[in-house]
Amino acid sequence: MSAPRLLVVGGSGRVGRLLARAWAAAPPSLAPLWQSRRGGAGALRWAPLDAGAGGLTRQLDAAPAAMLVLAGVTPGPGAALEDNAALAAACLDAARAAGIPRVLYASSSAVYGAPGARPFREDDAPAPVSAYGAAKLAAEHACAAARGAGLEVCALRIGNVFGADALTTNAARLGPGEALAIDRFADGAGPERSYIGPATLARVLGALAADPAPLPETLNLAAPGRVAMADLATAAGLPWRWTPAPEGAVRRLLLDCSALAARVPVVAAEGTARGIAGELARLPPLPALDRVSGPSLPAGH
Repeated sequence: MSAPRLLVVGGSGRVGRLLARAWAAAPPSLAPLWQSRRGGAGALRWAPLDAGAGGLTRQLDAAPAAMLVLAGVTPGPGAALEDNAALAAACLDAARAAGIPRVLYASSSAVYGAPGARPFREDDAPAPVSAYGAAKLAAEHACAAARGAGLEVCALRIGNVFGADALTTNAARLGPGEALAIDRFADGAGPERSYIGPATLARVLGALAADPAPLPETLNLAAPGRVAMADLATAAGLPWRWTPAPEGAVRRLLLDCSALAARVPVVAAEGTARGIAGELARLPPLPALDRVSGPSLPAGH
């Protein structure tokens, strides 16, 4: 009998590639089984919106213990954000058809909307202010429908993942002598966000996928505390400069992750700028297994 596995749908996107690198160094208890629209070395070839549930089940010799859905459409010119709900529904239908009992769906902190005076909790009513947030909330509604049909689905409202966020993706596009522009507010400080490093994210996702206890319907996912983006850029050695914060710029967008911490302990050092930047710097190279094309993923919020 084959060992229990974790089916990763959309693993060739930015977050998926980080997970592949982190799990190569510290494998999770459920061995990853990767999916791609085009297949590849060791990856299942399956396009959720084209092949349907049967396209997946025909390739499985045994039902994975869990499915992690990273596939999604991100903001950009001409992006069909409405496909996020359809992608989620297709993956959930396939999980039921294949007998996969648990699904972790990568949602986003963008579903909450404009920040208030305290970090967002899972019981706060979603009120997205962006089209992307609304699309991810529609995908969460597909998750709720699947739960009603008997599938265990946990929507993970993920904060910023360092290595797949705006800081690192924008830094990769810089030309010689250029620097990242970070907003500076009237008090002299810059924006603060909930972040998580790629190694901690990989450990948390692996633990949640294999958790013997039932998972909640929604769960915030980030490291504890708050991170100043300027501190993170400095810790990572990224060139940056201040720019006056424009009207309407968001100073703090934070998640209350106490529910996550009760399930998967995350130490304070894993939530510091130095700890988060160090995780990305220490990742091994991308395994050949994950060198396939596929859906892209959010760069952060």
